[in-house]
Amino acid sequence: MSFLDIFKKKTVSSSNIAKGRLQLALASDRAGCSPEIMEKIKNDIISVISKYIEIDVAGLDIKIQQTEGENGEGLVPVLYANIPVKEIRRG
Repeated sequence: MSFLDIFKKKTVSSSNIAKGRLQLALASDRAGCSPEIMEKIKNDIISVISKYIEIDVAGLDIKIQQTEGENGEGLVPVLYANIPVKEIRRG
């Protein structure tokens, strides 16, 4: 992080917010749970990880996708989380 980074504004556009909400709705539909439950899962993940790592919440991407299960059990839901790390907290 450079000295000039302190003065940069971090803005989140309304289109990015809408995109995130749509992705959350699609993921919840695939998982068979409500968007409210998906939002709670996302918030819990952010809460726990933030205790140890500074993350870029705006860049956070959580998805539930169907993938082939082990041992030929057919399609199973899998949680994927792409969490950009800003800094690992020490101590």
